[in-house]
Amino acid sequence: MEIDNELTDKEIVIRAPEYDAEIQELYQSIQKSFGWQHPLIFYKGTSEYYLNLDEVLFFETDGRQVHAHTNDDEYVIHHRLYELEELLPGRFARVSKSAMINIRQVYALTHSLSSTVVRFQGSQKQVYVSRRYYKVLKEKLKRGR
Repeated sequence: MEIDNELTDKEIVIRAPEYDAEIQELYQSIQKSFGWQHPLIFYKGTSEYYLNLDEVLFFETDGRQVHAHTNDDEYVIHHRLYELEELLPGRFARVSKSAMINIRQVYALTHSLSSTVVRFQGSQKQVYVSRRYYKVLKEKLKRGR
């Protein structure tokens, strides 16, 4: 560890003779610990957008595309959901085979006989939670709040 009051931001350097699975795991662990990630690019029409992840309510697949939903807009993102699970910080949770939500944006969980629905503050948008992911979602909501 080296403290340098001239620095304006934190810097971490990993030195190794080769890039192997152990180094990759260490690198990903550090990224997740500090909330660092590669910036995601959101697309709408012919424009590229660089949104703050806090604005995103949820990601869902529609055919072969993944869409990112905000309170009042929808964007396409060029990643698969399984890739997003690796890239996104812990505040995002998988809730079905085709959707991931931002648990900080959850306003309510509504239960019925056949399903659970996630509702978001200030939006009419909602997402269905599959039974397979419900327990994990509840745990993340308890820890994340």
